[in-house]
Amino acid sequence: MTSETTETAPDEPVATETVEKKTAYETEKLRELIGARVVLWDFDGPICRLFARHRAERVAAGLVEWLAGRGLHGLLSEDERDTLDPQVVLRAVDRRHPGSDLVTELEERLTQDELLAAASALPTAYADPLIRTWTAVGSRLAVTTNNSPRVVRAYLAGRGLTGCFAPHIYGRTAELRHLKPDPHCLERALAALGAAPGSALMIGDSPSDLVAADRAGVRFLGYAGGEQRAKQLRASGAETVLTSLEPLLLALRGQ
Repeated sequence: MTSETTETAPDEPVATETVEKKTAYETEKLRELIGARVVLWDFDGPICRLFARHRAERVAAGLVEWLAGRGLHGLLSEDERDTLDPQVVLRAVDRRHPGSDLVTELEERLTQDELLAAASALPTAYADPLIRTWTAVGSRLAVTTNNSPRVVRAYLAGRGLTGCFAPHIYGRTAELRHLKPDPHCLERALAALGAAPGSALMIGDSPSDLVAADRAGVRFLGYAGGEQRAKQLRASGAETVLTSLEPLLLALRGQ
């Protein structure tokens, strides 16, 4: 006679125990991270979706078209001309003509597009209350971004968040070689805040943020708006990655 009974029940407590251990570890890790006295925020991603309505791919195409209109179509490779990221276009031109008037004008065009985007940017879920709560408990915050600092200031003013960061907003400068993954903007923030790298945490959403944090000696928390970005961050070596800022806010409020 064949038994219809399957012996899967003993495995269930083990699986439950594994999940509980993982959850406990993640909770403990968040508690450790929220103890940072200085928090360095990337801008586009963790704080807002800058190009939510004023699409980044349209901005990139506009920069490529502007170059072509000046007979500089051949300045970019085919991949660079097809990019969806305007920063790729700017970096490519700077590599070929560093510090030139062309780069200065192209950077200003990108800044103007970013300012337009900031007017319709969407706040990242839970970012505003998290920023205010972290400020209220005594942590000091700074923005460290590859976007223009003018854009960051405009967005923060519109959300009533300027006081949580000012004057510590460190973004793109004329020296484009200092864009992340170079740690320059993080190091500027740490120096201005008088903070040791070990006391700081960076929240970023890209592998370049992770590399910059590692080079600056700062702990890193990955934020991903979706699972694909989360996988990318983990594959790049990020130990802790959140697809929502809510657990971070809850951990901070429960501290």
